[in-house]
Amino acid sequence: MEQWIFWIVAPISLGSAIAMLMARNTVHAAMLLVVNFFTLAVFYVVQNADFLAAVQVIVYAGAIMVLFLFVIMLIGDKDEDLTERIKGQRTTALLLGFGLAALTVFTIRTALSTAEFRGLAEASKGGNVEAIGRAIFTRYLWPFEVTSLLLIVAAIAAIVIGRRSTSDDEEIEPEPSDSPAPIAAAPVAEPRDGRA
Repeated sequence: MEQWIFWIVAPISLGSAIAMLMARNTVHAAMLLVVNFFTLAVFYVVQNADFLAAVQVIVYAGAIMVLFLFVIMLIGDKDEDLTERIKGQRTTALLLGFGLAALTVFTIRTALSTAEFRGLAEASKGGNVEAIGRAIFTRYLWPFEVTSLLLIVAAIAAIVIGRRSTSDDEEIEPEPSDSPAPIAAAPVAEPRDGRA
């Protein structure tokens, strides 16, 4: 059963991720990311990680995506100029990206070679929620707090950038409408003989 679910959901997950990267409209990209979040939740359910599946749907597909859409609406969906504003920006970004990828591969290889796999039943002794809480608030407390701080800083930065870009834009004059101008009432002439 697990294999059937994987082969049904995996192409949807991969397709939505690729479509999200290729989407030109930011709102469409955000909606495709929601589809991807739901497929990840299905994968968690298949692996008996019900708590993670619920968190995936409630926190990521719910709260985080509302925040993304709020930022998209605040900043707007306008075409940006793709010229480099800082000299060597693309080269530096590529070097840092390759460095991050190499560091990730090194960390995973080191962790897999030194860590002993105990099995899911041993790792989740006492329940899935208790095991995750124990891991987050003991062993991974510092990375958890740093990640939450980075998310707050990113949200504040997006709001500041959005406000700055809206204040820099020129005020647009309203375009004249095609509807006819209202007709002014003609003045009423008073009778000459004084009778109403």
